Amino acid sequence: MKTAAPEQFSSPLWRDRALAAAALGDIERLAAQAAASRGGTVNFMEVCGTHTMAIAASGMRKLFPKTLRMLSGPGCPVCVTSQGDIDRVLALASVPGVIITTFGDMMKVKGSKGLDLHSMRERGADIRVVYSPLDAVALAAAEPARQVVFIGVGFETTAPVIGGAVARAKKAGLKNFSSTAFFKLVPPALDLLLSDPENRIHGFMLPGHVSAIIGLEPYRFVTEKYGVPCVVTGFEPLDILAGIRMLLKQAVSGKPAVEDEYFRAVPKAGNPAAQALMAEVFAVTQASWRAIGTVPGTGLSFSKAYAQFDAVKRFGIPYSDAPEPKGCLCGKILLGKSLPPDCPLFGRACTPSSAVGPCMVSSEGACAAWFKYGG
Repeated sequence: MKTAAPEQFSSPLWRDRALAAAALGDIERLAAQAAASRGGTVNFMEVCGTHTMAIAASGMRKLFPKTLRMLSGPGCPVCVTSQGDIDRVLALASVPGVIITTFGDMMKVKGSKGLDLHSMRERGADIRVVYSPLDAVALAAAEPARQVVFIGVGFETTAPVIGGAVARAKKAGLKNFSSTAFFKLVPPALDLLLSDPENRIHGFMLPGHVSAIIGLEPYRFVTEKYGVPCVVTGFEPLDILAGIRMLLKQAVSGKPAVEDEYFRAVPKAGNPAAQALMAEVFAVTQASWRAIGTVPGTGLSFSKAYAQFDAVKRFGIPYSDAPEPKGCLCGKILLGKSLPPDCPLFGRACTPSSAVGPCMVSSEGACAAWFKYGG
């Protein structure tokens, strides 16, 4: 089978069958070589939830050779939000007179007592789904007698957007707007995964959206400290196949590097303006991860200059550890230690219409992807 030249993957024909077939042929050949020295299977992790959904929706998982296993990582913003932070969101929603604004994915994530924002809205809480945090800022300006809280979760992709909204609220002098800062940082998450002695990750498909903000340099330690290949990858089928092919070539050659398949959207230095905005509005701090716990240096909180916009501090909402839903393997799935079908609740007690864990709730969740498209 003819091998596709690397430049062909820059073609606008992102779903070309001939190019896909050529890439799959390369992947099968290279995976067999890479797996030979890795217990018969080479394990790559797609860190981003959008990659997980793209792989499932395209059906390519069924075309991969048995020597290649793709693991879903902690790249779904809603999924990695700890049970304790979900409980804090619900506590904010119960404050009298507060308007909660949020993205839709947060609506059906259950707290430790079985409630979610959707059920709280049915009980009378004022909870509104918005498409941008700027919508929440506009609402606060229009309703000066009400406190408006935006539920901020996510990674380096959403942090600058929410930070920009907070900066606009400060410039406008809004005293009735605040946000949560339940943000996670991707590079420290990779360090956390690889430092686990039980990790079985042989390469990372790095998130295109996050990398467009932070660039390539923050990932350098993955290759230098752990010797693990990395490729920043786009989201079209040929992007993903090209990214896997590049990872396999690194694995076979024994020369790990940080490569950029998604160069058309991800510059080496990332987005300096977005980085500067994050540095102004936020400060690096500890973060509470689902199934992992609280880890120093893996999250963002509001900086001193913007501390007045911290919703949980404004309303005095403390953090308390809360157990995972009984029987739910969402945490192990996020760590690459289990696949969705391994969970005893998957497709039975836990479905998109009656989800137990956030991996089934979120549109980027691994369980939602497997349930909708199959494994």
